[in-house]
Amino acid sequence: MRLFVSVDLPDALHDDVADVQSEFADADGLSFIDPAQSHVTMKFLGDVPESEVDAVADALETGVTDIGIEPFEATYGGLGVFPNLDYISVLWLGVESGTEAFVRLHEAIEQELVEFGFDPEDHEFTPHVTLARMQHAGGKDLVRELVQEWSPTVGTARVSEVRLTESTLTHEGPEYETVAAVSL
Repeated sequence: MRLFVSVDLPDALHDDVADVQSEFADADGLSFIDPAQSHVTMKFLGDVPESEVDAVADALETGVTDIGIEPFEATYGGLGVFPNLDYISVLWLGVESGTEAFVRLHEAIEQELVEFGFDPEDHEFTPHVTLARMQHAGGKDLVRELVQEWSPTVGTARVSEVRLTESTLTHEGPEYETVAAVSL
């Protein structure tokens, strides 16, 4: 099973995410993510044998419980790209408030799952919601311009759980299913 740990955006913000994406509609080369699948990836795990899924869920729960973080409010807004404005592969929506809580939560999850046997991240954690992936640079100038000049706020939501999520790749894009949920 292809798994990752996520904080999902609530349904109430999906239309606002779609509104932000619509501003990039003329940027040739972007492949948009379904707003109904909007989430912050806390850690990508990759392929995990089905026989280990329960143990991974238990490790996730231990990491979240040990940190003792309470549910928190997060405001989603601002734009960015990975890796940089000269070479854009991902367009994302940032976190305007709640960043520190996301980072603490990520560190707890990272520590517990690395101890479990997963590889450590090789980059700094930046909480974000992927809006689109850039397939080719045809619309790079428009993306660059909007990212530099526009800072939309999508909304605020309470973060009260993390999910162990299965990702199944299809021709229409990835399909996500919650395998386990851990409350904060």
